[in-house]
Parts: sequence; C-alpha cells; structure tokens
Amino acid sequence: MAKRNNENLSISDALKEFVETNRLEKGLDKVNVAEAWEKLMGNGVNNYTTSVALERETLYIQLSSSVLREELSYGKQKIIDLLNEELGKDIIKKLVLR
Repeated sequence: MAKRNNENLSISDALKEFVETNRLEKGLDKVNVAEAWEKLMGNGVNNYTTSVALERETLYIQLSSSVLREELSYGKQKIIDLLNEELGKDIIKKLVLR
C-alpha cells in the first residue's frame, strides 16, 4: 500500500513523485526523444525518418534516404548535443543512423 502524504503538493511535484515511484522515467524519455527529434529536425528530415528508438543511451534513427543518412552522419555529435539540450539532461550518448 502506498504511503499517503497529507501535505499539499503542487501538480508537478505529485507527477514527479508518481513517475519516480512507478519507474516510468525511461518510457517517458523514449517518447520525449522522439518528440525532440521531430521538433529539431523539421519536416525535411522527418519525411525520411521511418523510426526513432532509444535503447539504453543509444538513439537509433531509421532513415529511408541513404543520401540524408550520409549527410547527417557528418554532424552526429552536434545532433546529440542539440537533442540532449532540448531534453534538459544527458540521455543520449551515441547516435546510430540506419
């Protein structure tokens, strides 16, 4: 049975506590990474993106264009830095473009 706090909590604090208690942070990170990819890369790249998957600290991006894959491979570290900055924490250590 979960303990009950009689203190007044803000909604954000209550949600943070709920996420931590139920160990949902990794799942939320996966969703947030996919959203950050869409936001930062824009429509041009998103049209060729078929899959975005975060496993451990590695982000796997499936692209349908080999030309775009090669172009993005030149700026992997910059993409990692931009995504981590957007997320507000260092989630991604490695980027794999397929």
